[in-house]
Amino acid sequence: MPKKGIKVKKGFTLVEIMIVVAIVIVLVTLAIPNILSSRRVANEGAAIANLRTINNSCQLYNIDKETFPDTLEEISPDYLEPDLASGHKQGYEFDYVLIDQDHFTVNANSTSTGLLKGKYYFMDESGVIRWNTSGPAGAGDEIVK
Repeated sequence: MPKKGIKVKKGFTLVEIMIVVAIVIVLVTLAIPNILSSRRVANEGAAIANLRTINNSCQLYNIDKETFPDTLEEISPDYLEPDLASGHKQGYEFDYVLIDQDHFTVNANSTSTGLLKGKYYFMDESGVIRWNTSGPAGAGDEIVK
């Protein structure tokens, strides 16, 4: 117990504050890559779902018109939502190419960089989705399971 008349200073020392800051920095450093990885995986899942949506829309258009569309914008909004028809959604750019009236391809390329950079995807009129990590995917790449 302090003597009467002596004031006791309450609070933290500089060393204690520096230790707390160091611990917070370590925790944030460990957490950020996991958070970014979760976002990348979510964007990749959305890209696969969007490719399936594009395929379904093109197939419905083909049933009605007996040909595949020239562009994705051509089937919007009747068959495909406008934001996906624009070719950009959730960190991916969708490149649709009409080969002939019976064949098309779609590449989904990640527009993110660094830890958010996702896989590249490819799909044709068969609806089979393929992926690649090093660059735009093609017909010979591994199938998404």
